[in-house]
Amino acid sequence: MAYIFKEGDLPSLIDAKGARERIFFVNQELANIDDMLAGVMHYKQGAASPLHLHKNCEHFYFIIDGKATVESDEGIRPVGPGDMIFIPAEEKHRLRATEPLFYFEWQAPNRFKTTILEGTDDDLRWERKDGRAWIQT
Repeated sequence: MAYIFKEGDLPSLIDAKGARERIFFVNQELANIDDMLAGVMHYKQGAASPLHLHKNCEHFYFIIDGKATVESDEGIRPVGPGDMIFIPAEEKHRLRATEPLFYFEWQAPNRFKTTILEGTDDDLRWERKDGRAWIQT
């Protein structure tokens, strides 16, 4: 069966600071699979993920609109529309929007643990627009 998801019809998750919004298109809840996690992200200017890593998970960002920096062990590099960022499993990384940012995110498999290296547990807390909390592991 093919799934067709419309962004405006899907649940939205807002980070604890109200600066990042994520909308999953493929996850356990929507597609009944845990082989991957995919969706889009919207960052307000200045918003950033905490410095973190994912155990047992490859991670990709494809920048659609806006500009950002990606921080890793190799340093901080600017990225913009059309750039694809690949983050190997267990590589430290942080994405920071230097202007409003819109990107597609893909992680596989969706059986991973996120470790925060700088920040707090609230950096992994997301609130659904309908008020239900979703905690990223």
